[in-house]
Amino acid sequence: MALPGHENCVIRGQLRRSNQRRNSPSSLWFPVKSTGDAVFFFLSLVSSSPDWLRLCFTLCPSLSPPPPIRRGEMGERNGVRAENPRAVWDYCCCCLFMAPRIRWRWAPLGFLARSPSAVSFILGSLAASGLVAVAFFWLVISSSRRSDPTLLGCRPDSEGSWSVGVYYGKSPFSLSPIELVGLVMLSSSHWGSLHAYVLFMFCVSIVFIRDFGFASYYLVYLLHRIIVARKNVLLISHYLCFLNLTSNLKCFPQIYMMPEGNKKGQLRLYRAVNFPLKWTLEKVLIRKPLIDPSLIQYEGHYWLFASDFTRFGIEKNAELEIWYSSSPLGPWKQHPKNPIYRADKSLGARNGGRPFIYEGSLYRLGQDCGGTYGRRIQIYKVEKLNREEFKEVPVKLGIEEPKKGRNAWNGIRYHHLDTQQLPSGNWIAVMDGDRVPSGDSTTRFLLGCTFTLLLLLLVMSIGFLVGAVNCCVASSRRNESSWLRTRPHINLRARRYLAGMNRYGSSIRARVNPKTCSGKLVLSFLVLVGIAFACTSVHFLLGGSGAEEAYMFGGQYSQFTMVTMTYEARIWNLKLYVKHYSRCESVREIVVVWNKGKPPREDEFDSVVPVRIRVEEINSLNNRFKVDPLIKTRAVLELDDDIMMACDDIEKGFRVWRENPDRLVGFYPRLVDGSPLQYRNERYARGKNGYNVILTGAAFMDSEYAFKRYGSQEATEGRALVNQFFNCEDLLMNFLYSNASSERTVEYVHPAWAIDTSKLSTAAISRNTQVHYDIRTNCLSKFSALYGALPSKWEFASRADGWDR
Repeated sequence: MALPGHENCVIRGQLRRSNQRRNSPSSLWFPVKSTGDAVFFFLSLVSSSPDWLRLCFTLCPSLSPPPPIRRGEMGERNGVRAENPRAVWDYCCCCLFMAPRIRWRWAPLGFLARSPSAVSFILGSLAASGLVAVAFFWLVISSSRRSDPTLLGCRPDSEGSWSVGVYYGKSPFSLSPIELVGLVMLSSSHWGSLHAYVLFMFCVSIVFIRDFGFASYYLVYLLHRIIVARKNVLLISHYLCFLNLTSNLKCFPQIYMMPEGNKKGQLRLYRAVNFPLKWTLEKVLIRKPLIDPSLIQYEGHYWLFASDFTRFGIEKNAELEIWYSSSPLGPWKQHPKNPIYRADKSLGARNGGRPFIYEGSLYRLGQDCGGTYGRRIQIYKVEKLNREEFKEVPVKLGIEEPKKGRNAWNGIRYHHLDTQQLPSGNWIAVMDGDRVPSGDSTTRFLLGCTFTLLLLLLVMSIGFLVGAVNCCVASSRRNESSWLRTRPHINLRARRYLAGMNRYGSSIRARVNPKTCSGKLVLSFLVLVGIAFACTSVHFLLGGSGAEEAYMFGGQYSQFTMVTMTYEARIWNLKLYVKHYSRCESVREIVVVWNKGKPPREDEFDSVVPVRIRVEEINSLNNRFKVDPLIKTRAVLELDDDIMMACDDIEKGFRVWRENPDRLVGFYPRLVDGSPLQYRNERYARGKNGYNVILTGAAFMDSEYAFKRYGSQEATEGRALVNQFFNCEDLLMNFLYSNASSERTVEYVHPAWAIDTSKLSTAAISRNTQVHYDIRTNCLSKFSALYGALPSKWEFASRADGWDR
């Protein structure tokens, strides 16, 4: 194949010296088929003679006549014989600057240069995919990305983002989350859960120190393993603390700590000099890389349970061994049955906390690591433990399994529990937990890269089907690409495979004709698959763990009760509603206000939180705000059963309400203004850039304040109007809030998405929009006469976090 204007420049073969004039430095065999080969030759030439570099720059712009051409002696292959350096450089320039005008044969990625349409199609397709990915990120991912400043320094790593929960009960086998047993330790606006995040935590341990000034109180210290985020420095490893109270109660008790020292190959004992901040090394107990050591005194001996994964033939997280001594300072001896476990990591061999004694029996905690590291805690009752024998049997832990999956702080795994008995006889415990499995970030990255690669292959396939990309070789030997003929290391099987690809590819292209209806349908389907690949790739790479977590406020988490009002014709909506929202992390209970018809059974719902059906005698919208003494949380989310939103948006609204518990915080803003007052939709409020009403069909409120005020004597006339129009209960609540305070009483949170499921059924309460708006406009005039005017307005996008944009 010749260059235009240089018909004698045959481009073929490889760079090599002529067989006939092997010793002549000015005679080179220089057949070339690509710009890359020319550049390679040029660099080789310059490196051998600096003088040729100046000559090249002098001669290159002139593109002097081509060097003499004659047939070489490489069989049927043509070549170029350069008799002098200038001829060689002219040939180099010819290849470098004329190569873009060559009609290329197939080579690796050569099809991109063969046709500008191929490059244009691929770049255009990738650009379109990028726009889809950006749109998906903006509309879906960005709304759930955390900007909570309280979480700085508590980021997930390759092993997840562990949390610590506090439990309380009458025995170590009847423990419940402390927020569910009536021990409210927070201010009145922060009822709820007491679990808190740590950056990286393998275990927690409780130390009780009596405050001798007030003998009835105890201080509880939680020590845990933590890694500094920036330096990745291990501060305190897995540890064990045990107390040695002296006979003089005025003296501070001796406290010891036994950190895990497997990386140092030593098990060390430390004594507290200034608890809990300063420790000193007391003694090296055992010179072995023991993991998760736990010590307890039982029947005259000290027993040490630990794991040594350096033993030959041991499966990780599946080994347990026992050591014993007459003193915690040693010397320590191995149990003759070591290792107790060695092969099955789901048996709870690795320790999951300190052993404890309950009603005279010894219990050991272990980790079930089947499936993922630290998946569950198992508890064993030790039936025999002496210097010759050991036997234990599994027993039920008694802690209710989390049911909210990744939306719960310990929904995927929990692997360490530490419990102590209080002077009252009750028990307190701390347990860690994580919402993602081990290695989740790595798995998500690999999946994201996989879907990105699939997207690229799909783009190439679509380009091939529409004829924009053609990268297959000819099937006949005569027309076979020179790229194959010049590479004998590619065997015959590969040649047949590539040739087969060409035959089948041509057949597929003939059948999928973009000009036919079937061809357009196939291509449309592939485009949709490509969109799905782009969105899925962004989801795995940038979407986080997929958990819709609660938002911390004031260093604490909390919970709320959901209240919805419905009747028998909307049972389908209600079941979908309960299944979805019961899995939001901060939801404690769902109360269904049943206004009409035969109520369903509570066990009919697929719920992971308690569902309570409150049957009303009268079908009234006022029932929504009836005082309910069975509600245990201060925060209540009134949410219609036909509204579906993401749990993350619900959690945002709850966080905003906790900041301002004296306000109505909701997701549907309205601006009521004009003379006379007129009810309009959200579009009007957006146009005026302000709102002064929040619809209580989707709003957080203070259950004590809001319900009592709505049921007060002052609201009697308003409730009568609600019954008369069977409408406007949400407007009445806004007027009652506004009438009681001169401060701001409403706040808006923008949901990422919201679906009205009533549109999918015939059970909508207010299907005629115009009639609905006219009734509400009438309500506005009557309420304003009874309770005064509403405030002017508050603007959108006033929050620094942008949640009200």
